[in-house]
Amino acid sequence: MSFTLPDLPYAYNALEPHIDERTMEIHHDKHHAAYVAKLNAALEGHADLEGRSIEDLLADLDQLPEGIRTAVRNNGGGHYNHTMFWEIMAPGGPRGTFEEIGTAVDSLISGFKGFVKLLGTFGSFEAFQEQFNAAGVGRFGSGWAWLTVDAGGALAVESTPNQDTPIMDGRTPILGCDVWEHAYYLKYQNRRPDYLQAWWNVVNWHEVAKRYQAATS
Repeated sequence: MSFTLPDLPYAYNALEPHIDERTMEIHHDKHHAAYVAKLNAALEGHADLEGRSIEDLLADLDQLPEGIRTAVRNNGGGHYNHTMFWEIMAPGGPRGTFEEIGTAVDSLISGFKGFVKLLGTFGSFEAFQEQFNAAGVGRFGSGWAWLTVDAGGALAVESTPNQDTPIMDGRTPILGCDVWEHAYYLKYQNRRPDYLQAWWNVVNWHEVAKRYQAATS
């Protein structure tokens, strides 16, 4: 069994000016690659775990051998989180008001309705953004900000430390922003709020909506 580093779905410079080319190159080729290598090293010699998906491993950490549990948590979480991170961003991101974005998403996904209404449970899209940004800015040290969905389809904003992921607690992340310093420091230095504000320009709402649909179908 061997996990592999996925290719970026776009060029290193595709998210500029919001996320710079050098950051993307280091983030993907160095940081994400290291998580994959260390995850594979931790799983060597454990044939009983062969064939299990990264989601299964992370959702069932307590059942893993104690000697590899922390390594799988940290590096498996890093692999899972970053794989999602690349996919929920896109060059340019959808444009227009959020209502217009929602209409475009509904037209792209057959049978999917109401994503805008769902986020409206936060009061407004702007209120959702503020809550999400606060989760990212308020995360002490390194971690992630998330939009998650539970088994009943309810949305929530939360934050996790390090490379922990909500699937460890039974919730599915459908949107996540990496707030480790390596994700933004070359361009934004210590200005994490500026990074988070810029990041909204590259969110791929079509992918987020598809993930919601998959999690609740």
